Amino acid sequence: MTKHNQNAEKLLLELLAIPGRAGREQKVMDFLVDRLRKAGASAEAIQFDQAHRRSRFPGEVGNLVLKLPGTFRGPRRMLVAHSDTVPLCEGARPVRRGDRIVPADTHTALGADDRTGTAVLLATALRLLREKTGHPPLTFLWTVQEEFGLQGVRSLRLGMLGRPRLAFNFDGGSPEKLTIGATGGYRMEIRITGIPAHAGNAPQNGVSAIAIAGIAIERLHREGWHGLIQKNGRRGTSNVGIIRGGDASNVVAAEATLRAEARSHHPAFRRRIVRAIEQAFRDALGQVRNAQGQCGRVQFAGRLDYESFKLPAGDPSVRAAIGAIRQLGGEPVTGISNGGLDANWLTHRGIPTVSLGCGQENMHTTDEKVNLAEFRRACDIALLLATGDS
Repeated sequence: MTKHNQNAEKLLLELLAIPGRAGREQKVMDFLVDRLRKAGASAEAIQFDQAHRRSRFPGEVGNLVLKLPGTFRGPRRMLVAHSDTVPLCEGARPVRRGDRIVPADTHTALGADDRTGTAVLLATALRLLREKTGHPPLTFLWTVQEEFGLQGVRSLRLGMLGRPRLAFNFDGGSPEKLTIGATGGYRMEIRITGIPAHAGNAPQNGVSAIAIAGIAIERLHREGWHGLIQKNGRRGTSNVGIIRGGDASNVVAAEATLRAEARSHHPAFRRRIVRAIEQAFRDALGQVRNAQGQCGRVQFAGRLDYESFKLPAGDPSVRAAIGAIRQLGGEPVTGISNGGLDANWLTHRGIPTVSLGCGQENMHTTDEKVNLAEFRRACDIALLLATGDS
């Protein structure tokens, strides 16, 4: 094992032990800045934006950018990773077992998503700073609130980045798998208002918001608009994931709030899924009436979390990543993700970005692990990409 990879593994263990769920990344950012400054990064090279103030969710800190001038000319390259984790990682204690890092407590996840990427970037930046290794102009970006639906990168101040021409996002799975595209996702809140009544004395006077929701969901399931959706050569998914409603078993439910999502690699088909969901709930209103002929109401509030994208095979970032993997003896495989990545918004905002893994396994579960052999390979790939040797 090289000294570079030994240092990277030590950094990873330290980073995994720092709490930092989405919106609470300050301690992680403090660690990154401290290490960068000690390695010689100037205060001017390190900047934060105010993405946490523009986000829909409260946050402690914005995105962190380290910008380095090149020691030789070339297009600016950017390495990206998100610094936050999911709530299941709170209290995680990383331990090494063989060639894996696992959580010591079986009731927590590990935070490999994406502290592995965070560590890959930090280890690469520290080596360049300490050893004065030659490199083209570089930008390192650590984002916040990725687990909140990519809120950090969505609110990123692009002017901080220095106009990178090639971009590499380290997040998820094998370092030899290049994610060159990802689905688009739309989230929605559905609020149903019924009419309350005593469920024992006069249920016929009420309109149940829960009954309306049940009828709508059953229709979506029956007609193939819930779960995996395949229609007319198009493919997508939808899910009603949260239902909250009612106050007591003896009261006809006057309100119900549902949260749902729709995804597809085809924007027009995703919009068709959303319309099908909305229509099912509108039509369900007329099927639940009280003795006076009254029915309930429904309101929808939705937003695009991230747009879909697919990079062409000839994209410079894709070619560079393929070259780095092959230079290290690997065989790159390209794929498309059914989840969102920081690369979605970066690409949508004009910075085509390819994503590579860092050895994460079973992410967002209590069986989460880091495959250290793959993590070390990701560190080697990142160094090649940063130095322009691929």
